[in-house]
This record gives sequence, C-alpha cells and structure tokens, in this order.
Amino acid sequence: MRVRSALPGSLILEPIGVVWTAAATRLEAARQPAASGDAPGRIELLPDRNLEHAVEDLEGWDYVWVIFWFHLNTGWRPKVLPPRGPRRRRGVLSTRSPHRPNPLGLSAVRLERVDGLTLHVRGVDMVDGTPVLDIKPYVPYTDAHPGAASGWLEQAGDGVGAGQARDPVPAYEVCFEPLADEQACWIERRTGLPLRERIQALLGADPNPRPYRRIRRERDALRLAVQDWRVRFTVSGRQVRVEALASGYRSSQLATAAPAAQDPLAPHREFNACWPAPAGGG
Repeated sequence: MRVRSALPGSLILEPIGVVWTAAATRLEAARQPAASGDAPGRIELLPDRNLEHAVEDLEGWDYVWVIFWFHLNTGWRPKVLPPRGPRRRRGVLSTRSPHRPNPLGLSAVRLERVDGLTLHVRGVDMVDGTPVLDIKPYVPYTDAHPGAASGWLEQAGDGVGAGQARDPVPAYEVCFEPLADEQACWIERRTGLPLRERIQALLGADPNPRPYRRIRRERDALRLAVQDWRVRFTVSGRQVRVEALASGYRSSQLATAAPAAQDPLAPHREFNACWPAPAGGG
C-alpha cells in the first residue's frame, strides 16, 4: 500500500519539559481537566533547549493545549469500558482512555502565568512527573466547536440533541462535616496538599468503589485514599458527606523513632496527637 510504505518504522520524540502536580499516582489524577477541581500545577521546561525564546508571547493566552506522554501506562486494548455513559465496551479511539496504541495525552489547561521556563497552570489532570512533548495555544475560534456531535455520549438518554450532550453522570454534591473540614484545613496548612480540592474532584465525579480507584467499602461507610491520607464518607442519593479524615499510617508505624534529619511522618504524628486514631486503626 502506498500510504503504508511511506510510514517510517519508528518516530523519535523528546520531552521538552515535565508537569508537577499534587496527583502522585494515576488513581489520584482527574479523568478530565474539568473534573480536576481547578487543580494547580506547573510545567517546567528543560533548560539549554532554546525554549526561553519559544515561550515568548505565550503569556497572553488563557488556555494552552498540553501534549504529553502517559509514561506510567503499559499496553493497550482495542476496546475499553468508559466510566461514563451506558455500561458497554467502546472502541478505544472513540474514548478518552489513557491506554492507547501510542500513549499520547492531550489536555487544555488554564494558563495563569509564565515565569521564565515555568508555566503555572490550573485544571490539571496529569500525574506528577508527566513528560511534556509540546505546548500549543488554545485558540477559541478554531478549537471550540459547540455544535459538534458527541458520538455515543448522546445515547445516554438525557434528552438533548446533537452537539448538546452533557456528562451522562451528573456530579455528586460533596459536603464536609465540621470535623472533616477542620481536619482537612489542618492538613492543608501543615503539608500544602490541596486536600479539599482533591476530595471534591474525586468524590464529585464518582464516589463508588471500582477496581481502578482508591475507594474501599467499610462496615458502615466508604473510605477514599488521597496520597497517604484516608477520607471516611457516606453516600445518600447524589450527596456525599465527608465525615472524618485519618492518617494512612498505622499507629505502630507512627510509633517508630523519627529519622535524624527530616521526618516525613511528622504531620501524621501531629495529626494523631490532635485527633487520636482508634485502637488498631490507621
């Protein structure tokens, strides 16, 4: 075939930078930028690549496209089960699944400012340490197509026409009990982790236990893991009530002697001093 014979045997891509975010694992990363809860992040471009000139004039754009590499993914399948819409398998190229023939990702993120070779962005759905392959400005008049058909998402039965498909799974309302709000504020002040933002994004999208999510069912509640913190919550209809937070470390682990230099478990020890964990908990 003429087209086939014209293709190169392989392509060489080199990262131009890296994304740093609060999502330490794939399970913590939002599935779409809009589901990230306006999560902050920064893109650090590599030095000695003449990129200082490449970012000139980028400051004036509200959004940028980030083309990146799903570096933690291995393998792919031609059909996947999307978390949205009717529960049936779809061809992977008709979905936004990260497991693709070539693990390329594309996200439109909000650009806050450009500081030398660092781009400060929001609405980030990428895991910490993601390699960046390219950055392009988001141009509304050519990139936005409000009337475009939405494929199988329009079959979700929400009663809207072509080009008007909504998320077939409406967001859950996430409410914090006073204790949980106090604990989350304390963790944010002590560690800098935007915990409430992450909880809102993760539980607002889907609070139900699934194999690929860090949500487990307990006796009378559910538990979400966000990095090394645990979030106890209940679900009633479309409302999620966050009841309390806890350290992800066992009391026996926190009882060990602290290292001489910097103690990564110090916030957890201090947290448990304020809100003692139940016996055998953690």
